Amino acid sequence: MRLFDTHCHLDEPAFDGDRDAVIERARAAGVVAMLTIGTTAASSEKSVELAKRHRDVFAAVGVQPNYVAEEKLGEWERIVALAGDERVVAIGETGLDRYWDYTPFEAQIEAFDRHLDLSRTSGKPFIVHCRDAEADIVAQLRNAAAAGPLRGVMHSFAGDPATAEACLELGLYISFAGMVTFKRNDALRAVAKAVPLDRLLIETDAPYLAPMPHRGKRNEPAFVAHTATVLANVHGLPTDELAERATINARTLFAIDSLSR
Repeated sequence: MRLFDTHCHLDEPAFDGDRDAVIERARAAGVVAMLTIGTTAASSEKSVELAKRHRDVFAAVGVQPNYVAEEKLGEWERIVALAGDERVVAIGETGLDRYWDYTPFEAQIEAFDRHLDLSRTSGKPFIVHCRDAEADIVAQLRNAAAAGPLRGVMHSFAGDPATAEACLELGLYISFAGMVTFKRNDALRAVAKAVPLDRLLIETDAPYLAPMPHRGKRNEPAFVAHTATVLANVHGLPTDELAERATINARTLFAIDSLSR
């Protein structure tokens, strides 16, 4: 079985004590690739460094919306420079968040636009964070689509069927994290069932959102196998087939030529 964890945060302090062991456990669980996601300029730099040290780790660079208010002069220019690195395969995570009140919403919108522009100019897909801002996200993506086709993914999707349908119509992929495994989340599993198999991705968002049976514990890329199993059951497929299809989707979206077994 080949698994691709399309969203994790390997640079987080939660992994400082055993980062190499975490990566080895992922490999042992069948994870052939991990995409570690930048949330600030410093986090993005660490993500790129990790990608350069490990053949099966790739990086995304960007400023997560809740950290936009903390951006300092020159940090966006650092993101733009990092975006040209060959180990960087995506821009983000970016997006909008109405749940937390860390960054004024207008500043989030401006930052989202910057990331979408960088995605277009760099030719690398964008990764969208969305929390309690589904209508705002769809509206901004529709505006961006006026300039040409979009390439991106809705990460850790937790929205409703209408939001999923709108994002699919815009050409995006939809990625599911551990929340889809939670016992009382039948509604989200119903959304996952409606996502076409050629637009489905799997992630952990590690160290956050650990899936069942590890809910409440530190998450890590190896646990993506649990989410894959639930999604396979939802789609009525063997886990290895669902995992392979999702891995092919990730390779396609992130333009990765090949992955080792």
